Amino acid sequence: MLPDKNLPFRSQKFNYWLCQFGGWGVFILINTFYYHALGLPAELYPHYFISMYFVAFTGLAVTHIMRSVIIGINVLSFPLKRQILWFIIITISFSLISTSITVSVDEAMGWEPVYYRTFSFGEKWLKDSLGTMLYFTIWNLLYFVYHYISSLQKKLLTEAQLETLVKELELKTIKAHMNPHFIFNALNSIRALVDENPEKARTAITTLSQLLRNSLNSEKEDQVTLEQELRMVENYLALEQIRFEDRLKVKMNIDEDTLGQKIPHMMLQTLVENAIKHGISKQVKGGEVEITSDFVKNHHEIIVRNTGQLNGDNHKMEFGLSSTRNRLQLLFAQKATFEIKELNDNRVEAKVILPVLL
Repeated sequence: MLPDKNLPFRSQKFNYWLCQFGGWGVFILINTFYYHALGLPAELYPHYFISMYFVAFTGLAVTHIMRSVIIGINVLSFPLKRQILWFIIITISFSLISTSITVSVDEAMGWEPVYYRTFSFGEKWLKDSLGTMLYFTIWNLLYFVYHYISSLQKKLLTEAQLETLVKELELKTIKAHMNPHFIFNALNSIRALVDENPEKARTAITTLSQLLRNSLNSEKEDQVTLEQELRMVENYLALEQIRFEDRLKVKMNIDEDTLGQKIPHMMLQTLVENAIKHGISKQVKGGEVEITSDFVKNHHEIIVRNTGQLNGDNHKMEFGLSSTRNRLQLLFAQKATFEIKELNDNRVEAKVILPVLL
């Protein structure tokens, strides 16, 4: 009756059978106590213990099969109301199956109480099914409640891991944004504009201010809309274009319908930074960063392409890329994917596929 996914396989198996034998062992002890406490006459119950042991063995076997059905149908992944409905259906069905087996064997082997012999099969079946249904209801209640609590604990643990990861991402991103080298480059570019183009210099200072303000934003949301994320990316690219001038070209292919879609905070920003740092900056003639957002096959697809190649130092991008993978896994499990690859035309493509949020 223990979780099938939260423990190592051997531990799961051991604890499950421990609960099974322990539970049905308690059934035997209760019925043994009942027999002696009430002083049931042996002449009316000549095969009481044989029948009791057979009922316990049948119960253990049938509940094991019942558990396999629950896992096979994946009932525990259903919404709560459907779980309750299946709980009722499975409990009643397997209770009746178990009762049919025990009543049939007791009758055939002559293990039933003497006074039972005057009852029809249907009467015996109806009487015994009520008791069996009680045991199976208790079994399933323990099983479902335990899994529900375990699932809730797992969810809370996942949320805690996500919160920790997000905080780490925010801190490292802020540190990257406030890297003295980055600030120096931005300020140096702005300084060159002060005399040459004061208006452009003022715009650049405003852009830098907005970027740093967004970086230091204390907002704790795990996800923001694509539109919000794009504002920060555009500010960042505007500063980088001052630095790279004609060496940096930016192309945006954004489906307006995707602007309201939620994405992990700072995810796109991280991908664009990696594209410039590990791609454009290494090209003598510079290159292009292309950002695409569209709905493809019922998914939200975000692609960042940049001029360059995946080279030996690609593993040095582990912070941004591993953080992206980890956050997608924690937020969307198997419903989101991330991959980065080199294309044939001297470009690198980073692609994120997200579920569509209605």
